[in-house]
Amino acid sequence: MGECRLNHSLQDVSSKLEEQKAYLPSDIVLQLQACLQQPLEQEILNQLFHLLKKYDLAEDAVRLERDAQFKTLLQGLTS
Repeated sequence: MGECRLNHSLQDVSSKLEEQKAYLPSDIVLQLQACLQQPLEQEILNQLFHLLKKYDLAEDAVRLERDAQFKTLLQGLTS
């Protein structure tokens, strides 16, 4: 993923999750929905947005890589 200098709001991330949730593993969707109920740092919001962006268009290998990144990020937020 290229680096983006735009800051994404909680609403941006929530909307992107809503767009992409049909393509994501259900466990990740549930964890993301729970995660978005708490205050998050801007850097985390940006990372989540970019992992979600065009998830539906990504090849299987890229999706697996993003899934792993989601899990790592979410694990860090819940521990």
